[in-house]
Amino acid sequence: MTVIKSKKIKGWYRAKHSLDHSFFVERRIKMKKKLFIICSKRFYEKIPPILKELEKRFIITLPNCYDAPDTEFRFKEMGREEHAKFKSDMIRHSEKVIKEIDMVLVLNFDKGEYKNYIGGCTFLEMYDAFRHNKTIYIYNDIPEGILKDEIIGFNPVIINGDLEEIK
Repeated sequence: MTVIKSKKIKGWYRAKHSLDHSFFVERRIKMKKKLFIICSKRFYEKIPPILKELEKRFIITLPNCYDAPDTEFRFKEMGREEHAKFKSDMIRHSEKVIKEIDMVLVLNFDKGEYKNYIGGCTFLEMYDAFRHNKTIYIYNDIPEGILKDEIIGFNPVIINGDLEEIK
């Protein structure tokens, strides 16, 4: 079959058959879903083995400043205004990324005395994912704390470290 014309319709391609112009063939083109990894910068060191597994099945977007985790510290040293601008720019950037992806994976590990830690910016990214109807996967169980009920309200999928649970 020769494709004369194709039109993408929500992940489907409709192609007109070259021999019979009234005959349409639809077929699903396997497209990788887009996944955004979100977490505290303290967990960036745990990303490489997770990334290695996930990039086989998904198009991955890494956390803000993943390649330069000390960026925020440098802005803090510049003063309150510069740090505030940096933080607001990163929050806005995350929302733009979230609009373009299919799902987020929250990496929540122990951070000092906090079990399964989810920080402020990660919580905001989860909220944006919820607002934009994105699937939220959480690596470990929801942490105890003042935001637990709100996180439960996001209806996340807890994968307990099993990356195969991400669909």
